[in-house]
Amino acid sequence: MKPVRPCLLFAVLLSPAAWAQTYVVGVEDLPFAPHYSLDAGGKYQGFAREVLDAFAADSGIDPTYRALPVEQLLPALQRGEIDFKYPDSPLWAGAQKTGMTLHYSAAVVDYVDGVLVAPQRQGQALDSIHRLAMVQGWTPRGYEQRIDDGQIQLSYGDDLRQMIRQALKQDTDGAYFNVVVATHYLDNIRARPGALVFDPKLPHTRGSFHLSSVRQPQLIARFDRFLGERSAQVAALKAKYRVEANLDSEYMGLEQWKVDFLERQKAKAGAQAPASSPR
Repeated sequence: MKPVRPCLLFAVLLSPAAWAQTYVVGVEDLPFAPHYSLDAGGKYQGFAREVLDAFAADSGIDPTYRALPVEQLLPALQRGEIDFKYPDSPLWAGAQKTGMTLHYSAAVVDYVDGVLVAPQRQGQALDSIHRLAMVQGWTPRGYEQRIDDGQIQLSYGDDLRQMIRQALKQDTDGAYFNVVVATHYLDNIRARPGALVFDPKLPHTRGSFHLSSVRQPQLIARFDRFLGERSAQVAALKAKYRVEANLDSEYMGLEQWKVDFLERQKAKAGAQAPASSPR
């Protein structure tokens, strides 16, 4: 047997892989593509997985992903059963976090939650919304007062599939969800592109997903440095998964081919419009 040279052994022992510390990242056990989902074998995948894996590779740590029901993640973080929670936000579950000291990363990705309606209903007044489809556990921000006053009734589904089905059958006037996720589901899984569209004139909420931890503030700070130093890499992953697709445009949530088509139609209409006469 060929002996291992001391210098080579020393190099191996000092390599990040040899000393990688394992951390448990608690993630949501639900389909939320393109942000994240579990495949048939239970493997965590999507935009979030690639970002967190890239951070782990950059920092020499070994992440383990533990998928839990949404309502179990915060208690698991508090008990120390997981080291991190993703996604999280300082604006979420305020009452449940009372007494907890949580450390949040910088924003990882932005999102918009709002109401998707049938195309012919887009642009109608808020007064036309009397029944909203929802997924259990979601809070329809901007609609709370109307719900409390009985002006809007909520119809809950167990998951995105059930909620979209209610809206497509017109059992409700719209569906409240993450705009990019709902549109991705309609376009790529349900194969009904454009069957429901986001209505930006109705109340909607903008926010960001963050990584949170109770016991690992140093790693949260390191993750923030990664987001800054590897901003181009993170931006490329956002573009790959289209997690922020057109969030600041009138085409929010639409697939790129449809955006391109609408832009061509708009340009064509502008070219055909008669020129105004000079003064």
